[in-house]
Order: sequence, then C-alpha cells, then structure tokens
Amino acid sequence: MDARPLTIIAEFETTAETHDKFLEICAHDSAHSVADEPGCHCFDVLVPDGEANRVILHEVYADRAAFDTHMTTPHYKVFADGLAALNIRTVAVRMLARYAPQG
Repeated sequence: MDARPLTIIAEFETTAETHDKFLEICAHDSAHSVADEPGCHCFDVLVPDGEANRVILHEVYADRAAFDTHMTTPHYKVFADGLAALNIRTVAVRMLARYAPQG
C-alpha cells in the first residue's frame, strides 16, 4: 500500500433546487472529517466562480488507508445518503498521490 499523502478531487453537479442543501451536507462531512479523523489533513468544499451548480471537494489524507477509513465513517454515510437522495450527479473523482514536496 502506498504511504504517500492522497489527494481527492471530487466534482459534482447540482441544480438550483439542490445546491444549498448539498453544500450543507458537504460542510457536515468536511467538519467531521477534519475533526474526527486523524488521517484527514484537509477537506475543502469549493464552488467554482461562475459555475453556480458545481461543487468541488478537495480532500487530503495521510494515505490510502486513511481515505478508506473515511469511507466507513458515520459522517460519510450522511454524505453518501444525501448524494443519492438529492440525485446529485458525480462529474469526476480523481485520486492523486503527492509526488512533491515529499514528506
């Protein structure tokens, strides 16, 4: 298993009706991930300028194992359930291993 930090970039498409609720769900996941998971170093919820129905999550974990742990948490379940209930479209999810800087 790769022990390098793992960055997740996840992009979602909302609608005018679901956008604010989805942002609330993302903020909940973000706050609990950073507070409750020692392996979560960063979790930003971003809205691109000029793209009102897009949400991008930028997450940094200590390694793949820390991300795998994240996927089993109660706050991730709230996120996953909300994603399904609001019928949010996942545009892309990218997993990136940090090459530089090292450490």
